[in-house]
Amino acid sequence: MKKVFSVLALLALVATVGFSQNDAAATPVAAEEAKEGPQMSFESETVDYGTIEQGSDPYRVFKFTNTGTEPLIITHAKGSCGCTVPTYPKEPIAPGETNEIKVRYDTNRLGKFTKRVTLTTNAGDEKQMLTIKGEVVKKPEEPAGLPANEGNMFNNQ
Repeated sequence: MKKVFSVLALLALVATVGFSQNDAAATPVAAEEAKEGPQMSFESETVDYGTIEQGSDPYRVFKFTNTGTEPLIITHAKGSCGCTVPTYPKEPIAPGETNEIKVRYDTNRLGKFTKRVTLTTNAGDEKQMLTIKGEVVKKPEEPAGLPANEGNMFNNQ
């Protein structure tokens, strides 16, 4: 019985060491492959405007860093409709450099919204998707002033 237990313990130890070495060997290779070429890493891929009043500041910013090994080039940025207009850097972004995509939403449109911005870059074949969302509520009415020609203490007509 003691011999069987020793053999099982030895097999468990060999299996554990074998898996640990395989996992450790695979991890650095995968990490190196992921960093080759340009890579776009965002602080956040969604910006929430929250609940804002009609006519509020329409601009929000997506900050990103090129975490790759080659310059990143954004060739195109398009909003999902005419109410969402992105502005993006036209010059290459060097490895390690940080930049931003500025998005303008038409805050005169009332109601909840979720819109997308699609980026085309040299960081791969897949397009990068960014999202803005929020709700625009009607701006409160301004109080009316005194009527001009209706009887008041200065105008007795």
